[in-house]
Amino acid sequence: MRRFAGVLAAVLAMVLGTVVQFSGTASAAPTPAARELRGMWIASVANIDWPSRPGLPVAQQQAEYLGLLDRAKATGINAVFVQIRPTADSFYPSKLEPWSQYLTGTQGQDPGYDPLAFLVQQARRRDLEFHGWFNPYRISQQPDPAKLAPNHPARLHPDWVVSYGGQLYYNPGVPAARTFVERVILDTATRYDLDGVHFDDYFYPYPVAGQAFPDEQAYQTWGAARFPDRADWRRDNVNQLVRELSRQLHAAKPWLAFGVSPFGVWRDKRTDPTGSDTTAGVHDYDELYADTRTWIRNRWVDYVAPQLYWPIGFTVADYAKLLPWWANEVRGTGVSLYIGQSASRIGIANPPAWLNPEEMPSHLALNRATPGVSGDIFFNANALLGNKLGFTDRLRTDLYREPALVPVRATRPGHAPPAPLALCVHDRVLSWIGWPTTTSYGIYRDGRLLTTVRATGPVMGYTDTSATAGEHHAYSVTALDRGHHESRPRTLEDQ
Repeated sequence: MRRFAGVLAAVLAMVLGTVVQFSGTASAAPTPAARELRGMWIASVANIDWPSRPGLPVAQQQAEYLGLLDRAKATGINAVFVQIRPTADSFYPSKLEPWSQYLTGTQGQDPGYDPLAFLVQQARRRDLEFHGWFNPYRISQQPDPAKLAPNHPARLHPDWVVSYGGQLYYNPGVPAARTFVERVILDTATRYDLDGVHFDDYFYPYPVAGQAFPDEQAYQTWGAARFPDRADWRRDNVNQLVRELSRQLHAAKPWLAFGVSPFGVWRDKRTDPTGSDTTAGVHDYDELYADTRTWIRNRWVDYVAPQLYWPIGFTVADYAKLLPWWANEVRGTGVSLYIGQSASRIGIANPPAWLNPEEMPSHLALNRATPGVSGDIFFNANALLGNKLGFTDRLRTDLYREPALVPVRATRPGHAPPAPLALCVHDRVLSWIGWPTTTSYGIYRDGRLLTTVRATGPVMGYTDTSATAGEHHAYSVTALDRGHHESRPRTLEDQ
């Protein structure tokens, strides 16, 4: 092996066109890196995060996105969840749905480039996981179908559509509408190199006081004969969407992660003894018809990220009580648990706990002390990066100071690639040869993870700009596959 590695090193030197020497201090295997998903939601609906407003020139749209990614990477984020289908319109060219109004200001108008291709490409360059965030049922935040693009499927199939609470939705109880939604998402996932497909908490819409969701005709046509209880029928409609989409996505791309970020309370103990010790006004199961427990137990989802947007000790929904409840829900299933955190609430006065700069750091400390919790996703990008109460600085200099690898998801297949070959180090420049099965590499310095880089070809290089010229360090490189399984390290001792 030493001889083979030496030959490869010579080949590497010739390819690079420079003299490459082995240098640095030899070391034992590095300390295993922390495993923690550190995610950030980038919301496009109503231009919450990106783009900042519709109609921006392409260069400005792209510059804004690059700024978000660079700031996120510097903060310690390792995954982004980008809203690419906010209201049954798209951030990518599609034969099924019109262009999003949040790009140009006019639904259906071509922005002049492929935003999703750009979004994914730039996340890859920073070795950030990219999850495409889809809203399955929402069509419009206004109630008039005539204001949609002329070719919008909701105008072509008015029988799929309901108006509720001043907005338009695809009716989850219409089989053709459900099939169409699945087709849209599968089409996007197969055409783009996504790491995951992501839903938020919007299934059946949140209840509007004094209004009943208008699905009587659909219920009588497709549900009443099998489901005497309409609520059971509604839950089954959503279950079918999740189950069928999970099967289709995983058949197309076995490594792809499918996950949901539901409202933080499934049910509470007032209605179900197995529910959480809460007194919430809304529940996944009873009002949103999202039976997350069934999805988890059947492993239809690879991860769940409940939105625990309440402080520790909050009477109605105590973060410290909900966290172990959700950890118990995933125990033994293999489904990963991330916690949805609301960075947008930091610094608000209601409840007063959010005025305490230690509130959100305390959430992360509790997570790390709770078995089964694999990380966090923060809503939303501008709030997270806005340094409210100094939280961004706290992540960068303390909580996320040491980089972390994305945890392996037990529900998805994969195995560690072979270790890199022919690691060479000269004056802070690392070079090595990788294998085709490698997706990214972990760079270790003096036994600790320094960063990760995306695989771009068989011959790889990295310059440690954070090291001082002339210093001697011990470097190691590991290889990771699509599912973040890590090889043994290649150290200088292996040469």
